[in-house]
Amino acid sequence: MIQAFGLTSNARKEHPPAVDDVSFEARAGRVTALLGAPGAGKTAALRLMLELQQGRGITYFRGRPLHRIAHPSREVGVLLGDVPGHPARSVRGHLRMLCAAAGVPARRADEVLEVVGIVSLRDERLGSLARGMDRRLGLACALLSDPHTLVLDEPADALSVRESRWLYGMLRAHAAQGGTVLFTTADPKEAARSADRVVTLEQGRLVADQEAGDFARTRLRPRVAVRSPHANRLAALLAKEARTAHRSVEVVREDGNRLSVYGSTCADVGETAFRHDILVHQLADEIGDMGPGAGMTLRGEADSAAEPRVPDTPSTAEMPSASTHVPLAESPTRLTDAPSVAEGLEPAAELHPPDEAHATAASTPTTNSRLVPLIDPEEPAGTRPRARAPRPSQVLTPDALSPLPPPISVRSAPSPLRPLRYELRRAAGIGTGFLTGAAVLLVSALTALLLARIGHTPQPRLLAAWPRELPLPPAALGAGLLGAFAFGDEFRHPALAADRGTVPRRMGLLVAKLLVSAATALLLAFLTVGCDAEVLYLVYGRELAQVPADWLSMGASWVGLVVGCAWAGVLAAGIFRSTTAGLSAVVAVPILVVPLVHKALEGPAVRTAEGFPMRMRKVLLLQWPFGGERYLSAAARVIAQPVGGALALSLTALLCAYLLTTLRSRVR
Repeated sequence: MIQAFGLTSNARKEHPPAVDDVSFEARAGRVTALLGAPGAGKTAALRLMLELQQGRGITYFRGRPLHRIAHPSREVGVLLGDVPGHPARSVRGHLRMLCAAAGVPARRADEVLEVVGIVSLRDERLGSLARGMDRRLGLACALLSDPHTLVLDEPADALSVRESRWLYGMLRAHAAQGGTVLFTTADPKEAARSADRVVTLEQGRLVADQEAGDFARTRLRPRVAVRSPHANRLAALLAKEARTAHRSVEVVREDGNRLSVYGSTCADVGETAFRHDILVHQLADEIGDMGPGAGMTLRGEADSAAEPRVPDTPSTAEMPSASTHVPLAESPTRLTDAPSVAEGLEPAAELHPPDEAHATAASTPTTNSRLVPLIDPEEPAGTRPRARAPRPSQVLTPDALSPLPPPISVRSAPSPLRPLRYELRRAAGIGTGFLTGAAVLLVSALTALLLARIGHTPQPRLLAAWPRELPLPPAALGAGLLGAFAFGDEFRHPALAADRGTVPRRMGLLVAKLLVSAATALLLAFLTVGCDAEVLYLVYGRELAQVPADWLSMGASWVGLVVGCAWAGVLAAGIFRSTTAGLSAVVAVPILVVPLVHKALEGPAVRTAEGFPMRMRKVLLLQWPFGGERYLSAAARVIAQPVGGALALSLTALLCAYLLTTLRSRVR
């Protein structure tokens, strides 16, 4: 179950907080609706509960706050807005990628597709889904880890009646299996029809917490829907007759020629129209509207419950305006005749007079009291204990506690439980990497042919398709771009943390991205050299396709360059949250860093590395096995080159910046 206590968002400049001291609970096995008009604070309340927004308060999910749950996705399934996956990714590929992130088997993707009824769309792209299918996919993502609790924000928004009926049937089935369901809506009829309990918010405050039956009886008002080309005249006549008969009737002018009449019947309205020869196109009874100003009336009556008031009776000389919400007549006994709004409120929402507030503070649990998770005897056997309001003896004294609820800290999203599998499915799930690789091979082959035709190009540069005029070869630029995509696409389409709008900077995810980008860069490096050599052999013969004598050191330098560019793209895109920034960091290495390193060396690069293995052996007093000094010397010579040194320096700086950013976010 869900228990929310004292949810309060941070106040904005010159504006009250979007959510102000909201407390409610959603029990297991039941569907709870959070009702309110747009701007009432429904989404802000959900974000506070899920610790996605800073504020105050605490929310227990089966007795534990969300940050105390090891794997939140297995406890709470969340749907906030649209599915933010890459538009070119398939439905099944997106779910399989999320399966790796949640640590569940890949077959779970096919299971939830069958549950939500979109198996036939598993190969469709996310960008081509209709609104209804997108909501089904969002529900599939929420159900992927088989959570106990579902939290959904406007799940039926812009859906047809049929799709909405199916969606709420799914939520009802989840609750029937013992799960907890909480959803938000702005439609009172939808809340009364689909939920077991309705929690009403208005202007960020809790105004009612009722069973669905009590909500329908006390909050929904019957009305008569009227359509007439003479709506203004009919409204004035209804006003006059209501005042004469001293009846409580309210008329609201809707769009077009429609009137909504509260407190009357079809017979009375029809007789009035007939007596005055007014043409009526529609006359029907409707139920399921909160009515104009219902929330304001509720709050006003609740705030002044201790002070009886007598409503003002409008003068018979006043004529109402049909374009505004105006009561046409009001009886002095209206408060006693109408069902009391407070009948649907919980006992915890009772108001005490000011002189009794201090006396009841020590014995009545409030939203500012510290709550102790207790075991509820009504909870089904085999479930985890849930939080419950403490007994009076368990409430700590105000002197020992802060008068405000505990602060809510926004934490980064958890890292994927299987990061390497997640990264492989993310990279292979869209065609961007394959298109980039094909473009690199094509450009490299054309560049190699052009260099061979011009002549005077060394053999290593010819095989790498690296003109002296370019800072980097196409393969290195392509590897850097693919590395930048690894984090750039995450920030652009944050499937890992859709509700947070960011990507977890965890070492496991970083290592997985570095490994996959290194493997991709190695494959691209070998394919580039192989394709260039084959094209040169086909066009110019064997002479230009010969392998250089020092192919080992050249190959090590080539591999180090391509892999280093890929890693630079990954780290820079992770730091600056942009693919463009990642590629810019790769290009900046030969343009900006290499000249600085070249000036710092002030001499031949090879001379600096001469005797390096012997000096290391003397310092460490170690004998390198299997001739390891040769490989160490080759690595030192690569690093000692201006490009290699600049790339190593850039990677070190980017890695330190990434670690610093990660530690900074954790400290916050």
